[in-house]
Amino acid sequence: MRYPIMHEVTITIPDDAYAAANNRAQQEGFDSTEVFLSNLLISSIAPESDNYDHLFTPEVIADLDGISATIKAGGKTYSMEEVREHFSRKRTEWLASHPS
Repeated sequence: MRYPIMHEVTITIPDDAYAAANNRAQQEGFDSTEVFLSNLLISSIAPESDNYDHLFTPEVIADLDGISATIKAGGKTYSMEEVREHFSRKRTEWLASHPS
């Protein structure tokens, strides 16, 4: 198996930007602000691909695990037809409230 070559770099950012990044890192469940910033940087410069790993933050994974547990415990599920009907109603409601 080939492992990617990793480089350690030092960057300097303004205090307010670091504070905002720190808040986002905590909100999204990252272990550190540095890991969050690294993830953000890599996802912003990586070539376009079908890799969406950067979207699966620890917070998102925890939410998905919670949804899975709810369903396994007998929680409500929806058929594709129910989903289509729901979004059709929402579309109709939105169009009615936003005349062109």
